[in-house]
Amino acid sequence: MTDARLRHGRASLAFSFFSQGVAFALLVTRIPAVQERYGISDGLLPLFLAAVPVLAGVGSVLTGRVVRRVPASAVLRWSQPVVLLSLLGVAAGDGMGQVAVALAVFGLAVGALDAAMNMLGVSLQRAYGRSIMLGFHAAYSLGGIAGASLAWAGAHLDLALVVSYLPVVVVLVPAALVASRWYVDGEPARDEAQAEAAAGGVAFTALVPLCLVMTFAYIGDSTVSNWSAKYLHDVLGSSEELATVPYNAYMVTTLVGRAVGDLAVRRFGAVAVVRGGVVLAAAGFAVVAAAPGAWAGMLGFTLLGFGLCVIVPQTFAAAGRLAPGNSDAAVARLNVFNYVGFLIGSPLVGALGDVWSYRGAMLVPMVLVLVTLAYARSFATEPARYGGGHERPRVVDVGRGGDEV
Repeated sequence: MTDARLRHGRASLAFSFFSQGVAFALLVTRIPAVQERYGISDGLLPLFLAAVPVLAGVGSVLTGRVVRRVPASAVLRWSQPVVLLSLLGVAAGDGMGQVAVALAVFGLAVGALDAAMNMLGVSLQRAYGRSIMLGFHAAYSLGGIAGASLAWAGAHLDLALVVSYLPVVVVLVPAALVASRWYVDGEPARDEAQAEAAAGGVAFTALVPLCLVMTFAYIGDSTVSNWSAKYLHDVLGSSEELATVPYNAYMVTTLVGRAVGDLAVRRFGAVAVVRGGVVLAAAGFAVVAAAPGAWAGMLGFTLLGFGLCVIVPQTFAAAGRLAPGNSDAAVARLNVFNYVGFLIGSPLVGALGDVWSYRGAMLVPMVLVLVTLAYARSFATEPARYGGGHERPRVVDVGRGGDEV
């Protein structure tokens, strides 16, 4: 595999992560506008919102089966436009049935898209022979910031949803299709019997710790995205304007942490970076829980961004290393647990806040994230059998704690 092909594949995949970040942020930040447009009641809204990650999990599982016969690049090439067009469908419908269908399509396509993107990221990292996975997720964070900013502009200018979404879809759909020409697939697929045996072995043995880590990380992430504004306003007494800052700070620090995270993995190894991220995330939750005021609370959410940002990309990378001959199946099954964490996190914190206190509720994701320390060795493996042949003779193996090969 040539250097140029790998570079093009890396750039095109990074654009795919960026586009997905834009699309997802445009949807979740305009939920109140979607609710108002279609007259969705407060009681019905949670069902609509829960359906998206549930269907995304289904899409991820189906993708794990499809890629036994079809390259992951093909799944990504066609699922990304579907995600963007279904986003436009959410904005352009005129009845509750239509928005339900659009959200269902969005959820299924997002699951396929997330799984396929991370499959290609894992295989590219193997070809490169060094950590590049955090860079892809940094592109997703950048897209999320861009999408949230576009959503803010649409809301500020009081634009209709379809007017706000249409220019983004018109730009990103053809751009994603053009970029898809340079996607790079990983190792050739095994025959079906071998793939099924390998996938089952990975899912029920080595992947279990990583599934737990993924779930705990997304419980932490959903806590920030769903509760940071309410916590700052209701518990710490901030203004409504100031209450919007913590999530923005979290997204920015997530971007910064992922932008430099690959360098840290190459220098110190995945185990050390994940352990450091866990400690920072736990410290962030502790600061939030004990914060005497709004500014201290924002410091806690900022620490959370630096801590949580490294865990998910490294979990996908670890899954790929644990199943070098069948990484696609491992990534597809692991990807389901990001939706599990998302579904658990927000209701968990809300329920604990109602029956106990929101300060106390922040300690629960803190403890769950700390459990990751017990599984930190799952991010280490034997020397990876990279085969690109284009790297320098001595590179840091991303699966070991800073050893060189």
